[in-house]
Amino acid sequence: MQNEQVKPNFEFVALMASLMSIVALTIDALIPAISDIGMAIHSLDPTQNQLLIIMIFLGLGVGQLFFGPISDSLGRKPVVYIGFGVFAIASVICLLAPNLEIMIVGRILQGVGLSAPRTISISIIRDTYRGDYMAKIMSFVTAFFILVPVIAPAFGKFIMSFSSWEGIFYAQLFFGLVVCFWFYKRQEETLKPEYKVPFKTSVFINGTKEIFKYRETVSCTIISGLITGSFLVYLSSAQHVFEELYGMADSFPLIFAGLAISIGFSTLTNGTLVLRFGMRNLSFVALFAFTAIALLYSVLFWNKPDPSVPVLIGFLSILFLCLGFIWGNLRSIAMEPIGHIAGIGAAITGFVSTVLSIPISIYIGKFITDSVWALFAGLGVCGLLSVVLFVAFKTRPLFASNRAYQ
Repeated sequence: MQNEQVKPNFEFVALMASLMSIVALTIDALIPAISDIGMAIHSLDPTQNQLLIIMIFLGLGVGQLFFGPISDSLGRKPVVYIGFGVFAIASVICLLAPNLEIMIVGRILQGVGLSAPRTISISIIRDTYRGDYMAKIMSFVTAFFILVPVIAPAFGKFIMSFSSWEGIFYAQLFFGLVVCFWFYKRQEETLKPEYKVPFKTSVFINGTKEIFKYRETVSCTIISGLITGSFLVYLSSAQHVFEELYGMADSFPLIFAGLAISIGFSTLTNGTLVLRFGMRNLSFVALFAFTAIALLYSVLFWNKPDPSVPVLIGFLSILFLCLGFIWGNLRSIAMEPIGHIAGIGAAITGFVSTVLSIPISIYIGKFITDSVWALFAGLGVCGLLSVVLFVAFKTRPLFASNRAYQ
């Protein structure tokens, strides 16, 4: 059922993006409310409250490890319904949480539930398309998905203007229900009966062994973890940086949206360039530029005060432009040779990259107390390691004619 030439209709792209976007809404809409939630549950340490953002990714990583293989057995659609059910229960736990620990449990379970639509959307795309055209579709889906982080903080702040932080969780539940119903009515099952695999414990062992046969899949999975981990540092500390270090509480949603637009713009551009230049070439150039910009900032502002807001936003904007050429392409490179185990493949690679990103973000985040320098230093180190891995384990020569491999 895989296609390289037939273009998906707009509804397919929008639906796949919506399945992913519930994750972004659950994460980013809560960012402006972190301080209020901290006061409500008697947690006043901002570095501890960052866990409300970071730990949902633990749930995303663990959940997809199970939902991916289950989807290879039951089909893609039933697993999405299960995931939304877990998400609804977890949201109630967050609403009733009396302290930070219970709230974190709820956030982890939210991640577990949302890992189903997030992972299965990738599997559905992989079931249907392959190669650079798959990367093109992933780019358009991701660009659509980026619209949610653009508006999510402002959306959260808007809800808090006439409600409490609990209203954000109710809004998330409502949109989850809408997307789930849309998926039920309009998306057909993409896993054909003859390709279903009985669910067994051995599927994890066999799937992992299969993945390790492809060194590029392994390297791109690790690189995704490094880059995602460095980005999580920004995501979890953005409210602290702009509202407390720079005193821009009112402008924070606009700044956050502007930086998210940078990622969306480059992701959309990637969708038009990937067929011409190839996903490997674009990934390498973006990784190199990402690393160079982060290290440049680290050198320029070593042992110096934080720069002005325009300078900081300028550096972050360039970094985020690079991210748009990295994420979708790395994911597609990793998935390309393992389409025959798309469900378990997406699960294991997603689990490894996500779980790898969490300790990175927690460790670097501890140093962002009165300066943003540690953020860029962390981005630079992660980027440098990524470039080395990418070059060392590439399977095709860079900058060769892309048509030679079509």
